Amino acid sequence: MTNQRIPQTPADNRYPEREQVETRVSHQAGPQIPLTGPTLIKRNKALSVAPLKASATLGATLAFLGMRRAIPMLHGSQGCTAFGKIFFIQHFREPMPMQTTAMDQVSTIMGGDDSVVEGLATICAKHRPALIGLPTTGLVETQGADVSRAVRMFRDRHPEYAEVAIVPVASPDYSGCLETGFNSAVKALIHALVPEASAAGTRPGRRPRQVNVLAGSALTTGDIEHLKDLLERFRLRPVVVPDIADSLDGHLVESDYNALTIGGTPLDELATLGDAAATLVIGRSLSGAADLLAERTGVPDYRFPHLMGLETMDRLIGTLAEISAEPVPERIERQRSQLQDAMLDAHFSLGQGRFALAADADLLVAFSQLLASMGAETVAAVAPVNAPSLAEVAAAQVKIGDLEDLEQLARANGAEVLITNSHGVQTAERLGLPLLRAGFPQFDHVGGWQRQWIGYQGTRQTLFDLANIMLGLHKGEIAPYRSPLKQWHTQEHAA
Repeated sequence: MTNQRIPQTPADNRYPEREQVETRVSHQAGPQIPLTGPTLIKRNKALSVAPLKASATLGATLAFLGMRRAIPMLHGSQGCTAFGKIFFIQHFREPMPMQTTAMDQVSTIMGGDDSVVEGLATICAKHRPALIGLPTTGLVETQGADVSRAVRMFRDRHPEYAEVAIVPVASPDYSGCLETGFNSAVKALIHALVPEASAAGTRPGRRPRQVNVLAGSALTTGDIEHLKDLLERFRLRPVVVPDIADSLDGHLVESDYNALTIGGTPLDELATLGDAAATLVIGRSLSGAADLLAERTGVPDYRFPHLMGLETMDRLIGTLAEISAEPVPERIERQRSQLQDAMLDAHFSLGQGRFALAADADLLVAFSQLLASMGAETVAAVAPVNAPSLAEVAAAQVKIGDLEDLEQLARANGAEVLITNSHGVQTAERLGLPLLRAGFPQFDHVGGWQRQWIGYQGTRQTLFDLANIMLGLHKGEIAPYRSPLKQWHTQEHAA
């Protein structure tokens, strides 16, 4: 593979059109995949029987945890924060720096502005953070709280903490999911901390080796580490926003405990985003944040729905080669050829395989398109909330629902393998199907938060794992031939 053989992304093609997903040959009983995208089936019941989604509040908190010397303070009851903290600790196996305004019955009825002011003042005095993220919960959004007004009250009463950045974001539990809350927080960070190019005096390309990376919530710490390494191989300097790979990667530090995040994106880096040569946006869910960043800085961006599979990775490598004006490193060429060989090896097992997926939109699109590229079929696709990117799912239909809907669709359509988070364990047991854990949370396995799914290497390992699952089901395997002329030993023949 040479630099010319990788498809290049034109400099002016910042918003590539969605590629059509061709109809594939599938099992007669299964649904066919139309050229125009899947049929969207909206939620048709009043409650979630087996919840799939993680809340938008958790998504916003996760984004703030990717910033250096930061602490999220959830505006709501103490139980809201405790519940989310347990999720994060079980998933990342690390202590989580999180605080709460701890609203009680009185503040819930009379108003919680004083709780916000008091909580901010306490954190600033005790820990001196660089950033306090202030995501809201369903409690205060139902109450009708004006968090921005509470922040202004704090600024008026405590001018001595003017150097501490405070970023409020509306992220009620009942609206959206982890993916939408994450996008809202990233957008709020850009709005509050990235200056206008005219005011800051930034100019696109002033730092020709710097590339901004907006990393979506579907990326694990391992994915982001790989992405940073990839850019550095092209002699580029990545600035990831937010960088959970630097703060939640599970490394030991000298201090026993720190109330703030250790690692993550430094706040002073946000002021340099307007000087970068380009911005990479990984995940359609970050479109709102990407639009705002492009408007603020004028830096050209390149948007990718995901980075799983040969085609999307080729487009990324071509983009990096164009931005850096560097040849593609031989190591990356070899990784690409390794993925091609893995695709040849795995397609015998995965071809016409029948999979059931349940995940947030970005991850759902990534897995369905990867499976489609291998000749497999997504016979059940469930997303927790509606999103524009669901139109790119390579399936006949997408159901907005929960894990009960996944179970019903998987049973009705003859699925062979489930792909979802750890909440799908009981679903898999009832169906008698194997489960590949992907997404958030993963609380019954160690290390799921750092698994690499993207890139040539990550895709290769994913194909191997899926192929091995299918081999365990004896899918497409030829039984060993035993000649009738074989001379058996007595004990061997009895066995």
